[in-house]
Amino acid sequence: MTQPVSPPRGSTDKVPQAQPPAWRGLMARADVRTLSLLGVLAVLVLIGGITKPDEFLDTRNLQLVLTQASVIGVVTVGMTFVITSGGIDLSVGAIVALASVWATTVATQEYGFGGILFTAVVVGVGCGLVNGLLIAYGGMVPFIATLAMLASARGLALQITDGRTQIVTVPSVLDLGERDAYVLGVPPLVLVFAVVTVIGWLVLNRTTFGRRTVAVGGNAEAARLAGIDVRRQRLYLYLLSGLCCGIAAFLLIVLSGSGQNTNGNLYELDAIAAAIIGGTLLSGGRGTITGSVLGVLIFTTITNIFALNNLQSDVQQIAKGAIIVAAVLVQRRTASTT
Repeated sequence: MTQPVSPPRGSTDKVPQAQPPAWRGLMARADVRTLSLLGVLAVLVLIGGITKPDEFLDTRNLQLVLTQASVIGVVTVGMTFVITSGGIDLSVGAIVALASVWATTVATQEYGFGGILFTAVVVGVGCGLVNGLLIAYGGMVPFIATLAMLASARGLALQITDGRTQIVTVPSVLDLGERDAYVLGVPPLVLVFAVVTVIGWLVLNRTTFGRRTVAVGGNAEAARLAGIDVRRQRLYLYLLSGLCCGIAAFLLIVLSGSGQNTNGNLYELDAIAAAIIGGTLLSGGRGTITGSVLGVLIFTTITNIFALNNLQSDVQQIAKGAIIVAAVLVQRRTASTT
């Protein structure tokens, strides 16, 4: 009878362990980033509550913070898509300015609410179309193309207004900024921002368009070999960014009741910073709408706290820079330990 052969001494039979799916690691890193941003936002709220409890925690002030975040937040959603694809858009602030002044001319206001909204959106999409054509089919570097658009849009906005503020006289537009238009205490602008955020999240995470965006940002040549029309995808992305700028311009018109060539000043820097600290990779290939929105809320809260405490804007900019550096360092550390 054959005896079973025992394994050599010192050897051990190990059962191979199943490796966790790669997506779990990505989800873990995303959760850590989100929790980190929520922690920063909670600390800022605590600081605001301690330094100016009666003013900061007042319902009207919190509504103001959310309303101000809505305008730059819509721009940041579009910027997140562009950066995820490996691009950049330095013209978003100038496009917002151009769309706001074009939509508030006397001729446009004669068409009422619909005329103002339509003009703002069309101007934004038109500028995005020019950016997309120059970059996708003209072969221009995104930095140069959008920098040229920044200068051109600012100049055209100044020419239209001749340096003067254009006052909105359409009641249906102005009424959206009144408290009577609030829905369960929520300003209409915040509701628009919420809708844009939800749609942006679904498109980026649950559609083929979103997967193509990530693929183009991760490796454009590999995406092309996989059958993705990289040039058309980039064109669509800059159209999307322009659309978000047009919507943001209309929200800004409602918020300020006017159109000015100085609108949207430094929006490009705030949008890029909010997206980056939110976890969107500047080199492309990874983007998060949730993180970008939290980044916007963090910056808006900082601005509000500094305004309530009558602190100078230069200190505010230093604080913003420090938060950007800290957020990036936290992300790098969590990425290396997960």
